[in-house]
Amino acid sequence: MLKEISKIEQIELFKGFKGRFFHTNSYTVAFWEIEEGSILPLHAHIHEQSTQIIEGKLEMTIGDKTMVLEPGMIVSIPSNVMHSGKALTTCKLTDIFCPVREDYKFES
Repeated sequence: MLKEISKIEQIELFKGFKGRFFHTNSYTVAFWEIEEGSILPLHAHIHEQSTQIIEGKLEMTIGDKTMVLEPGMIVSIPSNVMHSGKALTTCKLTDIFCPVREDYKFES
């Protein structure tokens, strides 16, 4: 399946978090654009997740560790581990979730 990322419908899933979602049978890729100051509340999910920073600075807390992620960095978030984030600047990042995020499937 071939898709042009910029042509995938962008959805503001949380205040300040706009995403485009690509699904396969095994995983979901989320392409995020996040407004400076936006906060992702503390949460956990069954999905294993990796987050790669493309642009900007994102403060993330994973479990009991807080870090600032910058372009070129990638972090792994294990299944069911509490995590949160705050955009210190406007950010672009890519998340990969396994298994598929059924809750991120939207009709286009």
